[in-house]
Amino acid sequence: MQGLLPVSRITLYVLLALMGLDAVIVFLWQIMVMKGKAMKNTDGSFDDWHTQKIFYGIALADIFLACPVTIASIIMVLASSRWGYYTLALVSFWFVWANIMTTATSLRFESPKFTFIWFITFPLGSLIGLAYIIWNFIHFDLIYFQ
Repeated sequence: MQGLLPVSRITLYVLLALMGLDAVIVFLWQIMVMKGKAMKNTDGSFDDWHTQKIFYGIALADIFLACPVTIASIIMVLASSRWGYYTLALVSFWFVWANIMTTATSLRFESPKFTFIWFITFPLGSLIGLAYIIWNFIHFDLIYFQ
């Protein structure tokens, strides 16, 4: 990490902050879903595992795997561990996949209004994950071979 330019470091820290914030919000949201509360999405749909059992599985995966691994990876990156970069690259694929899945579902079944809040709730996570993957490719040599 010592060889990174200041712009690259700032970009990394912004991405880490966005990923951490997203992971915390998803964690808290999924805790509410696990408690049985039907959570209204910005597109008018509801996450309710009483009527759609798949939300129970998604909530479990987010609470016990995706969100903790994201936070642990961010901590490892800040501690200059290469393992943090490795796992954060994998987490980025989760960001891309999960948010594309929810965005596609929202577009297909709910016909949302394209508002700023809808953008934050659904496709923004994909862009954050994709931005880290691109950042990782640009700085691949510095991260993994020094």
